Amino acid sequence: MNLRSYKHKTQYYETDQMKIIHHSNYIRWFEEARSDFMEQIGMSYAKMEEKGFIVPVLSVSAEYKSMVRFGDTVIIDTKVVTYNGVKLALEYTIRDEETNELKTTGNSLHCFLNGDGRPVSLKRTAPEIHQLFFDSMDG
Repeated sequence: MNLRSYKHKTQYYETDQMKIIHHSNYIRWFEEARSDFMEQIGMSYAKMEEKGFIVPVLSVSAEYKSMVRFGDTVIIDTKVVTYNGVKLALEYTIRDEETNELKTTGNSLHCFLNGDGRPVSLKRTAPEIHQLFFDSMDG
């Protein structure tokens, strides 16, 4: 599956007192890129919820390589690392649009729950959704 990168132009409100992007915003950018990824594979968060599933974050981490400043535009690539129908692990790479310099890397882990908040296997309960996530994996 050929997915496009997500682009984010930094905003002034995202900066801190040191005039760089505050570290908490990178986690938000991961979420923006993840939402875009899900839309691209054909299963947005809204569609997931319409079908009775939610996709909570179990863990998220970021490793900051270089500062991003107000006015910069970053490109965020989202990649499925592992997916087994119950859990989904994603990897994020943030690069400067102009220089391609690596700025940040990160990971998030998610699971799939039904409306009652119980874990579900998409492979068994929603094979058409399972196939979309499965097809989005590299290799």
